[in-house]
Amino acid sequence: MLKVQHVYKYFDSVCVNDDISLDLKSGEIFGLLGPNGAGKTTLMRMLATVTTPDRGEILLQNEPLSPNHIPMIGYMPEERGLYRKMTVVDQLLYFAELKGLNRPSAKEEVKKWMKRLDIIDWADKKMEELSKGMAQKIQFISTILHRPQFLILDEPFSGFDPVNADLIKDLILDLKNEGTTILFSTHRMDNVEELCDRLAIIHEGKKILDGKIYDVRRDFFDNEYDVVLSENIKFPDHYQISSSQEDHGKWTTRIKLTEEQSYKDLMDFSYNTGKLLGIWEYLPTMHEVFVSQVSPSKPSKS
Repeated sequence: MLKVQHVYKYFDSVCVNDDISLDLKSGEIFGLLGPNGAGKTTLMRMLATVTTPDRGEILLQNEPLSPNHIPMIGYMPEERGLYRKMTVVDQLLYFAELKGLNRPSAKEEVKKWMKRLDIIDWADKKMEELSKGMAQKIQFISTILHRPQFLILDEPFSGFDPVNADLIKDLILDLKNEGTTILFSTHRMDNVEELCDRLAIIHEGKKILDGKIYDVRRDFFDNEYDVVLSENIKFPDHYQISSSQEDHGKWTTRIKLTEEQSYKDLMDFSYNTGKLLGIWEYLPTMHEVFVSQVSPSKPSKS
């Protein structure tokens, strides 16, 4: 669906995107991650045709990305752009027609999406009368009204309470199931694990890793195991215990094995206690992977 091939972007002498390559497949959700200032927004603006690369190429459906592709693209930037004095319905109709919908189709789509997001009663309210969360819904609707094939979402859950955040997650998954290719950026790693098929992390303008969520977490496996027992026991002193906690009568102890220690020995000891309920590898969360890669205080494992 989308190929980013060795893209560079400069602001004066500063290289903001440095040899970035990505490959997004049709109908997948791709997470673009990175700390503040990593170059994510600059890259997304190029994907949305707002600006162009200084070097490299972006292909959409095997064609060089150009303004002709704008009707295929939906872009919701982190800095929202709504007209405060316009009513909700007029604003949505305006954006729909900008994206090429005729008036009857625009009215039909606006009504459908306003009902779906439970804001039909706010149709004649001016934007300045709305809460931040309500305005976020309007921004989201304006981004997807024209049924884009490629959707770019920059911090799409910002400003939403948990109920409405779940609503937007469900809509994103529905769009994916309908075949939309979605790229989104967020600092919420739980959303990444829940929604994304694949991801890339960029740091200081460079891509430092990419891959499927499970594969990335697997790559950072650090020989840690969670041992779940029916009661707390003392492990031999030679085991390095990372954490131990009780939950509803079950004790989970996380143990990191050294290169000289074997999983079989840990399994045998745990089984022989007569208290073993389960034991499995501990794969680091995406939050832990992210911090390990971009924090200056932690060494990179790549």
